[in-house]
Amino acid sequence: MKLISWNVNGFRAVLGKGFADFFDSVGADAVCLQETKMQPGQADFEREGYASFWSSAEKKGYSGTVLFTRRAPLSVTYGIGEAPGKYSDEGRLITADFGDFYLINSYSPNVQRELTRMDYRMGFEDDLRVYMTELDKIKPVVLCGDLNVAHEEIDIKNAKSNVGNAGFTDEERGKMTELLEAGFADSFRRLYPDRRDAYTWWSYMFKARERNTGWRIDYFIVSERLMDRVEDALIYPEVMGSDHCPVGLVLKD
Repeated sequence: MKLISWNVNGFRAVLGKGFADFFDSVGADAVCLQETKMQPGQADFEREGYASFWSSAEKKGYSGTVLFTRRAPLSVTYGIGEAPGKYSDEGRLITADFGDFYLINSYSPNVQRELTRMDYRMGFEDDLRVYMTELDKIKPVVLCGDLNVAHEEIDIKNAKSNVGNAGFTDEERGKMTELLEAGFADSFRRLYPDRRDAYTWWSYMFKARERNTGWRIDYFIVSERLMDRVEDALIYPEVMGSDHCPVGLVLKD
């Protein structure tokens, strides 16, 4: 089974930048998008054999996630808890039950440049970890999305100069460590522990993408017991259209 995750930084915008070509060529069973910035019906994109599940923010033009899947889920829920769950107002989480595992499409809150949303972000991280741990008691979990944190120094080009900045604070990195210690694995880093210059986001300024001055903040996090099914973890830096690139996970059947 092939899974793709991509922060598209505006679904309507990326539709005009080759999204359909990538979608058709990648051959994924499920595609999770973040930062759609739209309500259902504001964009025309359908593919035969794929169902779509949208979670849009109440604030228009903000946040939002969507799941396209050609494997029918047993159920789909939004947010955390009873529907509509916590964080549904910002469209941050979609969970699909695929029978042998749960797939969570998540768009983690950005703490903002002045770290003004740090408390909100820390609450989100704690709630998500508890949620995943509870689900993991039932069946394995796959979490994908823009998690808005570079976990280790190897995951960011200029680590020393970015310490304390949004996405590379001790608090955010610590929450990622807590999640992994709760029984989950960073699939890419587990398979490629020493691979450097493997990034998924680049600033639009200073020719950052051209220079590959980036951050790895998009992930596939999986239950430890699912790692034996992980065939590969992928990054597609050549795919343009957003300030992020897609990432992928291939699971053995």
